[in-house]
Amino acid sequence: QVQLVESGGGLVQAGGSLRLSCAASGRIPSINIMGWYRQAPGKQRELVTSITSGGTTNYVDSVKGRFTISRDNAKNTVSLQMNSLKPEDTAVYYCNVGIFSLKRIDYWGQGTQVTVSS
Repeated sequence: QVQLVESGGGLVQAGGSLRLSCAASGRIPSINIMGWYRQAPGKQRELVTSITSGGTTNYVDSVKGRFTISRDNAKNTVSLQMNSLKPEDTAVYYCNVGIFSLKRIDYWGQGTQVTVSS
């Protein structure tokens, strides 16, 4: 089993910054993908950004240039630096770890609220 514990989040004014962190524990293969998803009220959960164990990153277009994902493979942590936040970034953010076996297995954090006021 894999457990994910998130920290960070909160309330910030538009244009401000927040940092989310996630620590993973348990049996985690060295080859995996970590990422952040978000879900706004009334909307589906969407992938915000991901990073492979090799360091390849992917961002949804709406956050490119504003958000930066990073990870520490030795500590099994992943962080999300969010700058120039906009009201439309308001959502519950979920940490995710994807492990590849015969198929992908996903583990999720409990979610942390990010609220950006205008």
